[in-house]
Amino acid sequence: MRICLSGLATGQKRSEMAAFEYRQAQEIQRVFAEHGVRYLFLGKSGAILLGFPDTTQDADLYVDKQRENCSALIPALHELGFELNKTEDEEVRRGKVLIQLKNGLFDLDLIFAPDGIEKFEEAWSRRIEVEGFPVCHLDDIIASNRAANRQKDKESLGRLEAFREYWRNKRKER
Repeated sequence: MRICLSGLATGQKRSEMAAFEYRQAQEIQRVFAEHGVRYLFLGKSGAILLGFPDTTQDADLYVDKQRENCSALIPALHELGFELNKTEDEEVRRGKVLIQLKNGLFDLDLIFAPDGIEKFEEAWSRRIEVEGFPVCHLDDIIASNRAANRQKDKESLGRLEAFREYWRNKRKER
């Protein structure tokens, strides 16, 4: 049996999968760096990398929509174990607003135009590097959750805002 870095044995059933884990972020980081893909962790996965004490079932990635970046993303996704059908391949190449991939070793949401964030370059300029992970600034994560206005985002928004105050204070101490 072969074990990949994301921690799942080849052939393991999806129902046996756990929540988003640090090692999945490491695998994304490694593979995307090898392929030159520009992205930012967003959503709860991004907040978790910043220290937010919660769980999520997938990794949310805000991906630069530039043509070259989208083209580099395809082989990176294949290397991560995602088998793209023709429609998904075309959606990635054109940078469709949201693509949810659930056929790999973990769930991955590719977001090319998140609610509440105008331009990738602006979010990139505000990013936080956490152990080499490019993460959207917590203000952007909160703005995106607020703008999306989904029930699950509303439920965690108060906790995210409280965490932001804690996070800002911890950063000041450094």
